[in-house]
Amino acid sequence: MAHNSPISPAAALTGGVRDAMAPAPPVFAPEAPLSEVVAAMRSARISAVLAVDVQSRPVGILTEQDVARRVVFRLPPDAPLSAAMSAPVIACTEDAGLWRAIALLRARSLRHLPVLGPDGRCRGMLHRTDVLAAVSGRLLGHLDALAGDDAAVKQAQAGVAAALLAEGVAAPDVVGLVSGINLELHRRVLDRAMADRGPPPVPFTLLVMGSVGRGESLLRPDQDNGLILADYPDEEHGPVDAWFRDFSVDFNERLDRAGFPLCPGGIMAMNPLWRKTLPQWRRQFEYWAHRRAGAALLFADIAFDFRAAAGDPGSAEALRAHLGQVLRRAPALLAAMAAQNAGLTVGLTLWGGFADDEPGPGMRTDLKLHGLMPLVAATRLLALRDGVAATGTAERLAVLAARRAVAAAEAASLTDAFCLLLDTVLRQQLADHAAGRVPGNLVDAAGMPRAARTQLRDALRAVRSFSRGTFGDFTGHYW
Repeated sequence: MAHNSPISPAAALTGGVRDAMAPAPPVFAPEAPLSEVVAAMRSARISAVLAVDVQSRPVGILTEQDVARRVVFRLPPDAPLSAAMSAPVIACTEDAGLWRAIALLRARSLRHLPVLGPDGRCRGMLHRTDVLAAVSGRLLGHLDALAGDDAAVKQAQAGVAAALLAEGVAAPDVVGLVSGINLELHRRVLDRAMADRGPPPVPFTLLVMGSVGRGESLLRPDQDNGLILADYPDEEHGPVDAWFRDFSVDFNERLDRAGFPLCPGGIMAMNPLWRKTLPQWRRQFEYWAHRRAGAALLFADIAFDFRAAAGDPGSAEALRAHLGQVLRRAPALLAAMAAQNAGLTVGLTLWGGFADDEPGPGMRTDLKLHGLMPLVAATRLLALRDGVAATGTAERLAVLAARRAVAAAEAASLTDAFCLLLDTVLRQQLADHAAGRVPGNLVDAAGMPRAARTQLRDALRAVRSFSRGTFGDFTGHYW
C-alpha cells in the first residue's frame, strides 16, 4: 500500500498524527469469511485490515502476523474474521500529537496503529516502520518515557526537548511539542478523573488559558484552566454545582501531582469564577469590560488566550465570537489592558546593557518577563482588536501581517525575535533541569558570546519598539 512520503525528524515529534498517517485500510464485518479478507489483503498488497461494527467503528484488527500465527494451517477458509483478529483495537485519535503515537507504538510493540476521528471511525493508519524511520536512536529512549504515567511524561519533556534542540530543530517547534505534551497530559488527567467519578450531570468543555492556551508553554507552567458547563435549569444548580465542585478540586490536584503547580492566582476550575455555563461566561466578559480595573484586567490578560482542550469545542468558539462582540462594543477594555501592560518593560538598560533581575551577586535577566511577555501582550492586543481567532503569538503576527495591521517586515523581525527569545529561555530551563534546579527564566545574557549578545540585544530592541508603540496606540501615552 502506498504510504505517505517520509517525514522529517522535526515532524516526527513536533507534528500531528494527521501529517504522518496513511489512508485508512479496508474494513470488514467481524463475520466476514477469512478467505475473503486474506484475498483482499493479498490483492491490495496491504498488511492490515480492520473489523468494524454496524456503526463502522473498529472492533478488531487483522495483520499479516495474525494471518501467519492464527490462520495458516490452523483455521478453515470459511472461519469468520473474528476468529483470527486481535481485539480490542489499540488506536489513537487524529488530533493526537505524533509523539504520543510513536510512544504507543513502541510501548505496545505494535506495527499498525489505527487513527480514529471524533465519531470513532478509522480515518487513517500509522505504520511503525514509516514513523520510526525519521526518529534518531538518541530520541527513542526519551520517547519510551513518554509512554509512562503522567509525572514520568512531564519529567521526560526535558530530555525530548534537549535532544531535539541538539538535532537542530527550531525552538518554536520544540516548544510546540512541549505544549502538545502539556495539553495531552491535561486530557489524560481529565479522563482519569472522569473515569473515577462517572458521567457528569451535564456536558462540559475544558478550557486552557495563558501559555498553554497559546501553545507556548515551557517546562514548568502553572495551571490556568476553567470549565464551560452546558446550561441547566436553576433548580438543578445544587447537585450540578456539587458534582463539579468536587470534580474540579480532584482534577486540579491531579494536575498538580502530574507536574503542573496550582495557580497562585486561583485561575483554575476549582474556583467557581472559572467554572460557569456559557451565558455566565458571556456575562463575566461583559463585566470585565465594564469594570476595566484591578483583577478584571489581570484575569482578561490570561483568560483571553483560551482554547478548548477537551469536550465540545463549539462552546469555546461561541465564547470567542462573543468576546469579539464585547470588545467592539467596549474598546476601552483594550485601552485599559494596554495601560496595565505598559508596565512590562524590556530587559535592556537605558544605555543598551542587559537589565539585572537577580538579587545579590551575579547578573541575570528574566527574558520571559522582560522579553517574551511584552511581545505576547502587545500582539494579543492587536489580535483582539482585529478579531484574530488564533491564540499563538507567531500565528497572530502572521495573520496581522496578512491583514496589513502590522508591516510585513516588522512582523518578520518580531517573529525572529520571538523565536530567539523562546530558544534562549528554553535552553536556560533545560540547563536548570539538568542541574537539578527548578526550571526558570533568568539568563546570563551578559555572559553570552559577543555575537549572541548582539542578536539578543537586537531582538529586545525590536520588542521594545513594537510594544511601546502598540501600548501607546491604545492609550495615547507614548512615554
